Amino acid sequence: MLRPIRTLAAAAAALALVSACNSASNRSSTDTGKPGAPGNSRGVSADSIKVGGIVSMTSASGYSKKDTDLGAKARYMRANAEGGVNGRKIDYIGAEDDGQDPAKNLAAARKLVQQDKVFAVSPMSSVTFTGSDFLEQEKVPTFGWGTLPSFCGPKYIYGFNGCLVPTPGGTINQTWPEGIGQVLGGARGKSVAIIANDSDAGKFGVRTFQQGFTSAGFKVVYAKASVPGTAVPSDWSAYVKEILESNDGKAPDAVVSVMQTPNNIGLFTSLKRSGYKGLLSDPTDYDPGLLAKDATKQALDGVHVLLQFEPFESANPEMDRFKADIKAASGGQDVPLNMHMMTGYMSADLFLSIARKAGKDLTVESFQSAAQSFTDTATLVGDRSEPKGQKDSFGCGALVQLKNGAYEVSVPFKCYEPIPFK
Repeated sequence: MLRPIRTLAAAAAALALVSACNSASNRSSTDTGKPGAPGNSRGVSADSIKVGGIVSMTSASGYSKKDTDLGAKARYMRANAEGGVNGRKIDYIGAEDDGQDPAKNLAAARKLVQQDKVFAVSPMSSVTFTGSDFLEQEKVPTFGWGTLPSFCGPKYIYGFNGCLVPTPGGTINQTWPEGIGQVLGGARGKSVAIIANDSDAGKFGVRTFQQGFTSAGFKVVYAKASVPGTAVPSDWSAYVKEILESNDGKAPDAVVSVMQTPNNIGLFTSLKRSGYKGLLSDPTDYDPGLLAKDATKQALDGVHVLLQFEPFESANPEMDRFKADIKAASGGQDVPLNMHMMTGYMSADLFLSIARKAGKDLTVESFQSAAQSFTDTATLVGDRSEPKGQKDSFGCGALVQLKNGAYEVSVPFKCYEPIPFK
């Protein structure tokens, strides 16, 4: 029942969206299309559950999360092959491309709900989530990577590994600082510089990681969200100069970049050319596809990448199943694995797990009720629990390092005790 992602001409899409908005204004957000049906069962029929996604397939910088859609498709395909969820197959209509554009993100959310009438949005993977308030208002269960504040607090929005950017009273995942501390032989007496894009997400990332590294025992000597978020700098010398003098005139022991791949390539290349010999780390560059170009491979060589799931190199049987599912969704082809696939896969997996617990009478209300007491263990992101995950992270992760053109596990997958966010 899986259908390919539909592409529409811009004019047709705009007309359809306007029509959907106009028609939606004449109906309640909980209109099920079934007179007398209890609760909100939009997108649910006797034999199917309609689900869509929002993914940054394209972006101005060239960075793409398109394989998030493939990961979700792979998990839904396996669910359907196993009989679906309580007798219903997943009708995954694919993901809308928001182009990392806030206006397009909101438009995609409106289209999926008002025109396509999906029961859930899973996955949602972008650096912008302007559609979050609309999805929450419309009571649409939504799943993605909890790296944005919108995944922390709302009732209907879930991070597949919990809430990673909490509000005060929540907790901070300590995988990154604890892992880097292990690589450096301990955090005490070690210094770290944290750099991010000049965006809401970047500023929040600096705030949370500054707390996390300080709590782990590091001296945070530089913490700035100063890199433009709209274009990759052509000259990194000013940033590098600040970083290399940030530790009382000396270079820090580690440089942590909370940015995407194009920025990381530029920053790390410039740091290496300056003679920097310390540890480099980021949370995005775990992608064998990046190794196709020699310049990219050289820029990222030696970099430790933060993962919040089991590394692909893991011997976990769940990882074997993930790889088999991706291959099946790719038409039997062996494709390079990347973290975007895992984002889509685990977003779909959490949705499916809660939907299964909700039972045969699936409505938004029964789904939310099931989520209020949901828990499972030993997944590819560790132990999961809701609604805890809407306030706290699941606290698990690993580090991998690119060495000589291949990734190696530098810190094995482990769950760490989170710290309070202040």
